[in-house]
Amino acid sequence: MGWAWLVLVVAVALGVGIPVWSEARESARFPVSAADVDRARTELGALAVKGRAPKTGYSRDQFGPAWADVDRNGCDTRNDVLARDLTDVTFEDGTHDCVVLTGTLADPYTDEVIAFERGPRSAEVQIDHVVALSDAWQKGAQQWDAETRRQFANDPANLLAVDGPANGAKGDGDAATWLPPSTGYRCAYVVRQVRVKAAYGLWVTQAEHDAMSRQLDGCAVTR
Repeated sequence: MGWAWLVLVVAVALGVGIPVWSEARESARFPVSAADVDRARTELGALAVKGRAPKTGYSRDQFGPAWADVDRNGCDTRNDVLARDLTDVTFEDGTHDCVVLTGTLADPYTDEVIAFERGPRSAEVQIDHVVALSDAWQKGAQQWDAETRRQFANDPANLLAVDGPANGAKGDGDAATWLPPSTGYRCAYVVRQVRVKAAYGLWVTQAEHDAMSRQLDGCAVTR
């Protein structure tokens, strides 16, 4: 018992384990419920585990026109998500509160606050597909019809307004190859990815499954 305690003290002094504790503390800023995590574990366990299919035939056009108005509210999906995720939003006159001109993004991926302004710097805030379209294509979406792919590309559950450079760094990565730089958001991010993949019947690779499982194990949960 004495030796075990000594090892723990030395480990703490050397920094062993501190990143884990730090990540858990950070994740408390983006808490998910215990029920959410339990559901994600169940859904992850039910996902098929396969290898990544070839990217042959993929293009953005396979998922329909970018930012279609699938809910027919008179506003394209990009502006819908900006209006949802930004605060202090202003709209272009004459667009019936559709076209977002300015707003403030508390970016979950980088933990930075970004001032959005429509125009030359619009790309500083981008709309991320939480499950990337190319990733979906290689894990089941090739077999979908065109309308299902269009709905997937515009599904608000799979969309987040985020820091543009972080979205570029992610590319078409899955949880095994990319996670948000802000460790505090990783649990919520993986819970969302699992939910989307389960809803659409997509599969995961073994490496992706294992990475998701590790994040779920480290979630800070609320009741």
